[in-house]
Amino acid sequence: MFLRRFWVRRTWGIHLLLAFLAGSLTAGLSACSSPEPSEQKKLVVGVVSYGDGQQSIERFDDVKTQLESELKTIVELEPAFNEVQALQQIERQAWDVVFAPPGLAAIAISQKQYLPLLSQSGGEKERSILVVRADSPIRTIQDLANKVVGLGQRGSATGYYLPLYNLYGLTLAEIRFAPTPKTLLGWVNEGTIAAGALSIAELDRYRSDFGSTKFRVLHRDLRPVPAGSILVGPTIERNAQQQVLKALENVPAPVAAAAGYVSNASPPDYSYLIKVVKRVRPIAQRIREKPAPLY
Repeated sequence: MFLRRFWVRRTWGIHLLLAFLAGSLTAGLSACSSPEPSEQKKLVVGVVSYGDGQQSIERFDDVKTQLESELKTIVELEPAFNEVQALQQIERQAWDVVFAPPGLAAIAISQKQYLPLLSQSGGEKERSILVVRADSPIRTIQDLANKVVGLGQRGSATGYYLPLYNLYGLTLAEIRFAPTPKTLLGWVNEGTIAAGALSIAELDRYRSDFGSTKFRVLHRDLRPVPAGSILVGPTIERNAQQQVLKALENVPAPVAAAAGYVSNASPPDYSYLIKVVKRVRPIAQRIREKPAPLY
């Protein structure tokens, strides 16, 4: 019995000794070897391209380089074809930073806790308009009753929310939703729709693409539309938000201008636009019906 106990204790002691030596050896090797590099956090920056392809995001390349240098992280530019795709990304909080036009900015701030950092270029010079062909017999908004009207995508201030607000009370034969402002003008040009909603800047940008066709502004919204903003998402913690803001402010003025923002401009006030979005929401519940009652 004594010999058996002695053998068990001796064996157990050898096992402990071997375990200790193995642990010491592993720790020594770990200390001598270089640590594995940690996975780098990626900053996803969303922009609305309206189908303009690579050219629409090339203007952000220098800003991307600046952010990567200042924040020591990978920056990925992610374009969205229109406001609907952008809204999906915002609702999923998939974008860390957004170069948001005003309608998207109002929704992201009021509904998804995004924080505005800086104003985009343009000030409050923009307007929402309804356009018809110059030879159209339509003269007033009331003349659009029982007609087919084109809007932009949900999320657009000038192409969706403000025109719906101005069309309140009418019943339209149908509402068609254009993926881009250029498509919408094409529908007006072809006579597919009686009128279309977009911004003055979009009309000026694309009207020359339709040759000798002339467009007439049927209605111009009286309220100026605030500029867009650069937003930061709620998944970015506060210290990191301040770092992103500082990096954007440090971008040279010509680079910031090419990306469409002002590096020292405070974000605009979206309180009126947020109210419009809320007012339009119940109106929009039946806009896909034929006819479409806007009340």
